[in-house]
Amino acid sequence: MNKIVTLNDGSKLEAGLTGDPASKVIMLPIAKKSVFGQEAETLKLWGVDPELGRNFVEGLSDKFQVLYFDYEGHLFRNPQPDLLTPENISKDLLRIADELKVNTFSYYGYSWLALIGLQLAIRTNRLESLVMGGFPPYEGPYKEMMVVTTKTYEQALNNHDNSNYQFEENISAEDFDWDNLQVTIDPKQTKQFVTMYKNLIDFDDSKIQAGLNFPKLTFAGDKDTIVYGENFGNVTVNISGLLKKNEDVLKHYGWDVNLLCGENMDHTKAMQPETVLPLIKPWFIENLLSK
Repeated sequence: MNKIVTLNDGSKLEAGLTGDPASKVIMLPIAKKSVFGQEAETLKLWGVDPELGRNFVEGLSDKFQVLYFDYEGHLFRNPQPDLLTPENISKDLLRIADELKVNTFSYYGYSWLALIGLQLAIRTNRLESLVMGGFPPYEGPYKEMMVVTTKTYEQALNNHDNSNYQFEENISAEDFDWDNLQVTIDPKQTKQFVTMYKNLIDFDDSKIQAGLNFPKLTFAGDKDTIVYGENFGNVTVNISGLLKKNEDVLKHYGWDVNLLCGENMDHTKAMQPETVLPLIKPWFIENLLSK
C-alpha cells in the first residue's frame, strides 16, 4: 500500500507499507529509491548501494511490516530552511504513521535520521523499539555538527552564484580532497540542517535516558570518525569514539551497543544494507517477535 502524505510545510511525500500485516511495524525513513545507470555506478564508487532502500525493505518485510519512505530525499527536493525543527520532523513522522493507519511502531534511522529517532522517542509513547546507527544517543556531537552545517551553509551561500566547481564523477572517496571541497548545492538545502542543529544545541541527551523504556540498539562502524578541515570549522565528529567512551553508561540505561568491525568500516560503509541487516534484523526478531 502506498499513500501520498501532506507534511507540516504543505509538501507531499510518498510513503509505503508492505510486509506481513499480522506482524510488528518498523518505520524506515531511510528508504531511498533505487537508481540505475551512471548514477548507480557513481554511488558504487563511493561505497553506496544504489538500491539501498529496496534492499532494506525487502530484507525486513518477510518478518515485519515495513513503513518506508525517503525523508532525506524529500527534504532535498522540498527544503524547509526555517521549519526543520525536531518538533516539526516528529510531527511529520507521526502524521505519516497516522495516514498509513499505523499506531505503534519501531524506528530505524542512520546518521541525522538516527538522532531524529531519539527526538521522536521523547515526544510520543508510540515507539516499541529504537535503533540508532551512526549517531550516538549519549553525548551526541550536536555542537560539532552545528559548526559543520553552519560552515556548509555559508559556503553554499558564497558559491551559489559564483562557482566553476565541477564534481568528478569517477573519483573515489579515498582520493577525494575533503579540505578543498566546494559546496555548490542550494543554500536552502543546507540551511534547513542549520535550523535543526540550532534547535538541538542545548539538548541534553543524558537527561532523557531514564525515560526510554523500550528495547534500544545503537551501532556505528569502528572507523566512524570524520575530521573536518578548515572549510568546515576544524572539528572532529568521533561517532565510534563516543560509543566506546560511553558504552558502560549506555548499557546501564538499557542500550545494546555494537561497534561494527571490518575493513574501512567508516560512516558510509556502516550504513549499507549488507552491513546493517545482519545486525538489526536478528535484533528486531529477538526484541519484537520473541517476547
